[in-house]
Amino acid sequence: MKIGFDNDKYLKTQSEHIRQRINEFGGKLYLEFGGKIFDDFHASRVLPGFLPDSKMKMLLELKDEAEMLIAINANDIEKNKVRGDIGITYDLDVLRLIDIYRDFGLMVSGVVMTQFNNQPSAEVFRQKLVGLGIKVYRHYSIENYPQDVQLIVSDDGYGKNEYVETTRSLIVVTAPGPGSGKMAVCLSQLYHEHKRGVQAGYAKFETFPIWNLPLKHPVNLAYEAATTDLNDVNMIDPFHLEAYGVTTVNYNRDIEIFPVLNAIFERIYGTSPYKSPTDMGVNMAGNCIIDDEVVREASKQEVIRRYYKALVDKKNGSNVANEIRNLELIMKQLNIVPEYRKCVLPAVELCDRTGEPAASIELDNGKIITGKTSDLLGASSAMLLNALKEIANINDDIDLISPKIIEPIQDLKINHLGNKNPRLHTDEVLLALSISAATNPTSEMAMKALEKLDGCQMHSTVILSEVDLHTLKKLGVNVTCEPYRQSKTLYHK
Repeated sequence: MKIGFDNDKYLKTQSEHIRQRINEFGGKLYLEFGGKIFDDFHASRVLPGFLPDSKMKMLLELKDEAEMLIAINANDIEKNKVRGDIGITYDLDVLRLIDIYRDFGLMVSGVVMTQFNNQPSAEVFRQKLVGLGIKVYRHYSIENYPQDVQLIVSDDGYGKNEYVETTRSLIVVTAPGPGSGKMAVCLSQLYHEHKRGVQAGYAKFETFPIWNLPLKHPVNLAYEAATTDLNDVNMIDPFHLEAYGVTTVNYNRDIEIFPVLNAIFERIYGTSPYKSPTDMGVNMAGNCIIDDEVVREASKQEVIRRYYKALVDKKNGSNVANEIRNLELIMKQLNIVPEYRKCVLPAVELCDRTGEPAASIELDNGKIITGKTSDLLGASSAMLLNALKEIANINDDIDLISPKIIEPIQDLKINHLGNKNPRLHTDEVLLALSISAATNPTSEMAMKALEKLDGCQMHSTVILSEVDLHTLKKLGVNVTCEPYRQSKTLYHK
């Protein structure tokens, strides 16, 4: 995979920049942390070289100075709001996040329930957390928030919220998802700290949009593509342009809320420490791009990937017509079409020739490898084995997996586990290959080639099963699918 981002430089410069911001505010900083701290696959796709856990590693550079504070909206608990990417409710994700932070050795100072109004489910969850020994703080709704600044910054506004006891210089405020109230938690704490005579500041960490890249740079357009469901759009920061005469990029919600946020700062401190939304940010990712062409190409691939995902979501019954229109506009701005993705047409052409589902993958050397449906293997599984042969320089005529291994697996699936499809999924093929590798040196060579699939682009002419998608994601393969199903059954898993 071609590298366009210097990850080591990022870890060093980002942690140093946050330390600098802590010092600017007298030794204590509330950092609103947007996006995913770990498993940030969007960033790793559009910035090749950025590792999915880079932000977590960056925080570990500050481990002795940092503590984690998790915000969750009480209304989201009441509505059983679910994270779309991992399929669990926000309250369960709070427990998951606490476990992960602790496993990494990060201190968790507690959980803040925002917009708390004694909602029954929220109260049950609060008591559960307390029973688990986790500190819980209640923050309440404020009438006319965020317009009524005079009420907000008063004893009847932020003053009613429970003060979060913190001991470190960096308080990282995270959440299961958007709308959890991270910013409000930070500002409430600033109010309470100021009343206690403690110097503290606020900053915002968002990887995207990248403020020091052009507005229509593919990396920033890929961020718009990733957030079409939120109706976010990138904008030139007018406050930064007016204050400094420098063009920077931010997104609409931060720009729209800045006048109110500035007024809150002025009421707390007397003067605002910031002249623009860009000033509030601490993101250094743009300074660590080392090959602009590589990240441009990766971002174009990501936009097309999002487009195909939206088409699949539509096929599955989701109301995404507006998202599809927005994605088509973004592709038009980038002057690309779905077929710009090099692995699309070979898969479609093979499907047309055989009349069966097909798949293709673009390897890091630019070569396209295809796979077709057979009695033994699904198209993705066949493509996977063919790709490993190419990477390991194994003759195409050689069977990596003996039929004697495949047939018992098929028998188990059909006659014992009740499956109707005898063909092996990608996870089953990898298990069979690993068994073969124990006695077959050629299969062992293919197993060692698996790591070379990381970052490769793949296309399927049918919607893949969750099993195949999950396996390919773990291998680092970036998958797109045509919005068609292999079978006409109504229930799909």
